[in-house]
Amino acid sequence: MTQIESLLSADRPFLTDGGLETSLFFIDSFSAPEFAAIVLLDDPAARAALDRYFDRFLALAEAARTGFVLDTVTWRGCVEWAPKLGKTADGLIRLNRDAVSHAKGIRARWRDRVSPILLNGVVGPSGDGYAPEAALDPDIAEKVHAPQIAAFAAEGVDMLSAITMTHVGEAVGIVRAAGAAGLPVVVSFTVETDGRLPTGDPIGSAIAATDAATGGAPLYYMVNCAHPDHFRAAFEAREDWVWRVGGLRSNASRLSHAELDAAEQLDGGDPAEFGQLHADLARLVPNLRVAGGCCGTDQRHVGCVSRHLHAEIAA
Repeated sequence: MTQIESLLSADRPFLTDGGLETSLFFIDSFSAPEFAAIVLLDDPAARAALDRYFDRFLALAEAARTGFVLDTVTWRGCVEWAPKLGKTADGLIRLNRDAVSHAKGIRARWRDRVSPILLNGVVGPSGDGYAPEAALDPDIAEKVHAPQIAAFAAEGVDMLSAITMTHVGEAVGIVRAAGAAGLPVVVSFTVETDGRLPTGDPIGSAIAATDAATGGAPLYYMVNCAHPDHFRAAFEAREDWVWRVGGLRSNASRLSHAELDAAEQLDGGDPAEFGQLHADLARLVPNLRVAGGCCGTDQRHVGCVSRHLHAEIAA
């Protein structure tokens, strides 16, 4: 059985991490332009902090006896970000490769305790992760994201995840680039407080449009960077598209994207409540494969999610 088959056929959801960037910048006090954790890979102290960060989540997977989807630190790794990060395109691709190597090192340390661990190449938006400055045509999006995705393929990741997608066009382009590189891909859309994408599209419509444009190529879809209260109503409708959702990575805070963008302090919400909200959501997501967190979450939040999900399955 391949790693991907293990993920898709598992009888208990795999875990993943939480709010990596918010942890590095708000808790560990590192700094980087444009919330770009990828540039910190050249800093030995930041690498050590990343190791400690992922270790905390992998320990949760070990305790839950489940697998883990291990992200690369590459949400800002698209070459379009290179000028804003003070890097050349080649320099940013080198960091993407380093990110995979770093993730491989983490997996090597944990592989005897957590299995399987899937290396997940993270692809973020080419623009603002909270609002599409300009919606990309799928053909342009494919070209823009192809260099990063080709680097992931060359380094041997198990899968890709397009995270915090704000519109269908960019998601379709990434899926096409992943297909050209021979990599399985997951698409994760973000939503506003009304449960719709920043473009105004309902989640279900965005999933249907992406599937239609790609022949249903994504392994599954996710929702990330939104509080459960923001999108639960969409799932409660129990429409057919919900069967295509396989992952949840929610924010700890109920604040809107605009409010989070302007926030100077981290809103960590209530980890216990976060866990209960995900237990409720899981009953609405019959094909849930992966659970973790996004902005403001740490091992406490994901631990509470795991205790609900894995205890209920064991029972």
